[in-house]
This record gives sequence, C-alpha cells and structure tokens, in this order.
Amino acid sequence: MSRRDVVLVDPSGELAGRLEGGGFDGWLFHRVDSALATHEVLETHRCLVGIVVFDNPEGSLATELAKLIDSSACEWVALVAQGLLEHPRIAPQVLEHFHDFHTLPLDPARLRMTLGHAHGKAQMRQQLLDAAPGESATFGMTGTSAAMQTLYRQLAKIVRADVPVLLRGESGVGKELVARAIHRYSKRAAGPFLAMNCAAVPATLIQSELFGHEKGAFTGAHQRRIGNIEASSSGVLFLDEIGDLSTNLQANLLRFLQEMTIVRVGASTHVPVDTRVVAATHVDLEAAVAAGHFRADLFYRLNVVNIRVPALRERIEDVRALARSAFRANLQKKGRQLRDFGEEALLAMEAYQWPGNVRELINRVRRAMIMAEGELITPQDLGLQGGSVSPVIDTLETERSRFDREIILRSLHMSGSNVSEAARRLGVSRGTLYRLMARLDIHAS
Repeated sequence: MSRRDVVLVDPSGELAGRLEGGGFDGWLFHRVDSALATHEVLETHRCLVGIVVFDNPEGSLATELAKLIDSSACEWVALVAQGLLEHPRIAPQVLEHFHDFHTLPLDPARLRMTLGHAHGKAQMRQQLLDAAPGESATFGMTGTSAAMQTLYRQLAKIVRADVPVLLRGESGVGKELVARAIHRYSKRAAGPFLAMNCAAVPATLIQSELFGHEKGAFTGAHQRRIGNIEASSSGVLFLDEIGDLSTNLQANLLRFLQEMTIVRVGASTHVPVDTRVVAATHVDLEAAVAAGHFRADLFYRLNVVNIRVPALRERIEDVRALARSAFRANLQKKGRQLRDFGEEALLAMEAYQWPGNVRELINRVRRAMIMAEGELITPQDLGLQGGSVSPVIDTLETERSRFDREIILRSLHMSGSNVSEAARRLGVSRGTLYRLMARLDIHAS
C-alpha cells in the first residue's frame, strides 16, 4: 500500500511517531500559523488529510486555523485533550472545521481508521471538483436538452466558417460563452479573444475603444492606442449589445466589415485587420432597422449566420447540471460543512421559470452557498421557498438599466419632453438617446 501524506499541527511533536506503520507520513508543524506560512506542502505533496492537536485552550489560533483549512483540499481531524471539548473557544472550531475528532489519550488503531475514511472522502471531493465541465463538455458548455443539442449542431456547422455571426437571446443566457466557443473551436483559436459591451462604454470613448487613436488625436491622447478591432486581429472580437452603437459608429463598423481595414482616430492611414466579428443582442434588430435605429446594411452584413441562444426556461432539464457546475466552481470558497443541494432545492429550481436565465441561476447558487447553514442547500437558501421568490442581488446590467431609466426620465422631465434638449443634458447624441429609450421602453410625452 502506498503511503499517504498527512499535515500534522502538533505542539508536542509526538504524534508523527505514532502514525508509523499505518500507511501515513506526517509533515509536522508545531503551530497553526507555521503550517499556514508554509502551506505549499499541502499542494506539493498532495496532502488530503490534516490533523490538529488541541492540548490546551490557547494552543490554536482560530483565525489562522480557518485560513489554513479554507486554503487546503484536506479533510481535517481534531485530537482534543480531555475536557477541552467543553471549552467555549475549542468546541466551535471543532464543530465548524473538522471531519471528525478524537479525545486524548490517543487510540492509534481508531485514528488510522478515521484517517483512512477522511482520505477517501477528500479523494471523492477532489474528483468532484475535477469533474467540472471542460474539454469533455460539448463546446465547453453544460446541457443535454433538446434546445442545447440544436445549438450544438448549429455551432458544429459554423465554427470553421470564417464569417460574422449574430447571436440572439435574452439577457443572461450565456451569449458570451457561445462566442468564446466559436473562438475556441475555430481555426482562430490561437489568436486573441476580446469582448466589448457596446452599451457599457461611454459614447465619447467608444470610437477610440473600437478603432484606436493616434497620439494627439484629442485632449488626453498622450500616446497611440490600439483599438479592440486591431488588437483582436487573427482572433475573434465579440461585440455585445451591438444595437447600442451610434449611427456613425455603425457606418464605421460596416466599412471595416466590407474592407477589413480600419483608420485610427486622428490618422488617415488604412490598417488591414483580420478579425472575425461575433455580435450579440437581446433586442429585435429587425424592429430597430424598421424604426431607423439600426442600419439595414450593417444588419445584413452581421446576419450572415444567425444563432439563437435558448432561455433557461426552455431547457429546464439542464438546471441540475448547471446548478452543480456553479456549485463546484464556488465550492472551495465555502466552509467545509456544505456538501450538496437537497432534493427539495433541486425540485424548486426545476419549477422556477428563471427570468434572469443562467446568470440568475449562478447568482442564486452563489448566494445560497453563502447563506446555507446546513450541509445541504435548501429552497430557502436559494430564495425559492413556498412558491414565493425572494429577490437576489441584482446584476450589474439590471442596476445599470434601472439607473439609465431613472436619469433619462428625469432629464426628459427637466427638458419638457424635448428629446434633443434631454440628449444635450446627458451628453449623448439624439440617436443614442432614442435607442436607449426604445430599449428601456420610455416614451416622450
């Protein structure tokens, strides 16, 4: 039987000799803070079990112990001197952090059995973490539903076709993940992938962000800057919320897609760029074209391949796998007591309609992992109890939309519903304001 490494935090140093013959080798530290300071031993030697000896009330540093345990993949066993389990400082640490405990004096045979169980449990935990979706997942995504199978078939056809792609879908469905898959599985995989949210960049900066600028092109341009289009040459540029581009920038982007050259702000030289554009939107671009808010020629240029990313309510059968993927991704950030979802929590997630899609699911799982008090996540932890839904922390996009709506309504009120005046107050073009109003369902009275 191969010997297994164990981390020992033992003030007396006597325990190491007692492990001989039991298949374990000990890495001895006399203090918790010493083990924490050299915790690379845990990683280098793949230590999956740790032992802490509590032989007096002051023998452990609670804060340092929590840091040591949270930074390792070990299952920990406490050896506690008689009477110390009643101590108000020791008992909470043992309950919070340890797989098992033994009272001293030591029973070597019982300890070896406990260490064997702890080692097996740690191995299973590591296998669970290592099983997170990766190369084995289809295009790096989680889901086996019919809706996802359709998406996979579409991706299989277009990843190698070096043409623009337009991704459609509600906010939070994972359009950037699909864009990354298009990059990763295409012939451009060795090139860069750059993502840009067109709605998040101020109107005064977005042209420079896209096309770059020369030194002195405008106040504050102290040196040349390469824009995202040029920086993503030989790779993929993902333009999220493409519908928020101003009319002028739409024309510039169309010119790039037609000629595959760009002109930096403040320059006259055309720079050839070989970039594949993947654009995304959650709005109806055909309606935007009909309303004059989006150029028809740019729409047709981007719409060479059109892929719809399904909403989560259309693939409820994937909820369990997605939830467990989010759980695994955050497991090491949580204390040792949290183990899995309870069946009631999984059923509650499958009964919920997920208006915020995968992004909301991830946020709810993260919150549940913070709030859970037991070993299993409950519907209450997820905010899905009793048919009512507790609000989760809003996403940045939701908060931004709320803020945009409030400030636009205030500006329209102060301007007497004059859109041109409101746009001037906000420092944006009238066309940009009209697009924002359409997206936020605001009507000038």
